[in-house]
Amino acid sequence: MLLVAFLLVASLLSPVQSLPIVSDSGHLLPSNQTFHPGSELNKLKRIRAYLRKINKPAVKTIQSPDGDVIDCVLSHLQPAFDHPKLQGHKPLDPPERPKGNDTTDTVAESLQLWTQSGESCPEGTVPIRRTTEKDILRASSLRRYGRKRARHVRRDSTGSGHEHAVLFANGDRFYGAKASMNVWAPRVTDQYEFSLSQIWVISGSFGHDLNTIEAGWQVSPELYGDNNPRFFTYWTTDAYQATGCYNLLCSGFIQTNNRVAIGAAIYPRSSYKGRQFDIGLMVWKDPKHGHWWLEFGSGLLVGYWPAFLFSHLRNHASMVQFGGEIVNSRSSGFHTSTQMGSGHFAGEGFGRASYFRNLQVVDWDNNLLPLSNLHLLADHPGCYNIRKGRNIAWGTHFYYGGPGRNVRCP
Repeated sequence: MLLVAFLLVASLLSPVQSLPIVSDSGHLLPSNQTFHPGSELNKLKRIRAYLRKINKPAVKTIQSPDGDVIDCVLSHLQPAFDHPKLQGHKPLDPPERPKGNDTTDTVAESLQLWTQSGESCPEGTVPIRRTTEKDILRASSLRRYGRKRARHVRRDSTGSGHEHAVLFANGDRFYGAKASMNVWAPRVTDQYEFSLSQIWVISGSFGHDLNTIEAGWQVSPELYGDNNPRFFTYWTTDAYQATGCYNLLCSGFIQTNNRVAIGAAIYPRSSYKGRQFDIGLMVWKDPKHGHWWLEFGSGLLVGYWPAFLFSHLRNHASMVQFGGEIVNSRSSGFHTSTQMGSGHFAGEGFGRASYFRNLQVVDWDNNLLPLSNLHLLADHPGCYNIRKGRNIAWGTHFYYGGPGRNVRCP
């Protein structure tokens, strides 16, 4: 903040700059373009207005060891209720869980760094990671903050810079997906890249009408300012163009839980040849109201995406997908060294490679079932790969990941 203030003073004293300037759209402006301190001040005003809107009044504030500030916000004041269709609504009661679900909401787990001090948010509030000026200034523009960049979405795409190692099932009607995955802190070598592991619930074509609900863990220096793995959610109803966002950074997802902060760092993490730490995730459609609910850990209901947010997902999903994704920006002229998962290939197995286990889907009658009609995809197998298995303890499972740049991935 002091640096920003200093730059503004300097710019007022020297109205024309020859330094490269990045526009609000994220494009580099010519070096001989005039730098307008007035436009920079207007940008800061817009940022501060957005912060006043997104950061709701807190009844309690908790300082996390990693520098995050967690605000305990009254449930009815959370960002979701800024949506015109949700104003005046109250969060729904918990839905009926899928039959065959073996988790309960009774385990008081500590899954995130901010809870390490023993502090918690009171009943009737939800914990929300506070957004700062620094968070927004790292983004290419205020308009794009908290959103994935729009792109032509295809699972077999090799030109978008997004690379995958995933297992997916399609050709059926799906009403949810469930799995456990272990958590790592992969190295991300460029601020504008990320590494994530997640469940996708997908409907629509892979054109502009793509609907997705996504949840998992990610390392994203641009979004969070560090390399901690964080619990995240995402949704879109138009292939990432204008709708949806990460976490609670726009109105949409309604949080009902006072013990989990979406966007906050997960703790503990897995270690190579050491203890493995995994988290359970389930996304499913409530048969009564049609909303999509999210469960985290051993049965902690986090909240739900209202059905009206979506077009195709208002009915059901046509594909479910599990696995890892990275962004390869080739900023150094060759393939990134950003790691996926543990940073080790699938063949190294337990304790070394990243995994998903006990993969299941939810059917039309709210039953949890094993997956069938499975497909594996590693679009850059020399960089990141995937290997599937099945046994009694782990059901359908797979190992995946890799180091990025190596002799097989130039």
